[in-house]
Order: sequence, then C-alpha cells, then structure tokens
Amino acid sequence: MHVTQRFAHTLPHPAPTDDTRRTILSAMRQMGAKGLDDAATAHAFMTHFGKDFRRPLTLMRTLMLEMSRGAAGPITIAPWCCRRMTAQESTLLAVIERAGDNPCAAALLLADLMGVRDAGATLTTAQALAFALQDCGRPLARV
Repeated sequence: MHVTQRFAHTLPHPAPTDDTRRTILSAMRQMGAKGLDDAATAHAFMTHFGKDFRRPLTLMRTLMLEMSRGAAGPITIAPWCCRRMTAQESTLLAVIERAGDNPCAAALLLADLMGVRDAGATLTTAQALAFALQDCGRPLARV
C-alpha cells in the first residue's frame, strides 16, 4: 500500500474550512493529546468566542470527558496540525451539528462512535454544546 493510500484510508475527510468547526476540531485534538485543562484550547475558545467562551469550553471539556469514560474502545484523533480528519473526528462534528435539531440521528451516530448501545447521557452534553454554540452566534453549519 502506498503512503498516499494509507493516509487516505486513515484520514478520509478534509479538515473543515468553517472557523467554528476548526476550533472544535482543534479542541478535540488538543484535549485528547494534552488533557482537558489544556491552555491552548482555552485560548482558542477565548479568541473565537470572545467574552462568552466559558460555556462552550466547559461543555466541550465535559463532552470529551464523558466520551473517554463511556466509550467501549479508543476514538482515533489526528495530530493537531493535520489538515485531514479521521472518520471518528468527522462523526463527532456531525453529532454536535445534529444534536440540536435532529437528536435521534445524533444519538445513533454517537452510540456508534462510542461503541455502546445507549449514549443518551453523552448526547445531552453534545446537545448542550450545540445550543451553547448557537447562543454564541457560532452554530456548526451544515456541510
């Protein structure tokens, strides 16, 4: 298998171009690699959301914590500088995007991502994050 094919298999999705999606993706990667209290993530949220950064940041931290505790197996994330996304990263962005207006679809995606039958508790956090992004005027746009 050539290197290009291996990367295309491992990182099948291009990185988002939307600022909010990029900030959420960066937060996933930074928190996954450096921990929930990563200062770079807090700075990115402060820069992107302004004075209202605390609610989305707290909910993002909570979502990552609940996923790490509740997932049946590992969730693959790429390095923070990578210009492509893993399938799991793309799915999590889709969960947050759909959590507010289509919770049934978000629940199925999240349960599949986490490898569990019922991800209801984690879904409520994803919904709260989706609503927080919307309240800040930065909802995840449908792709």
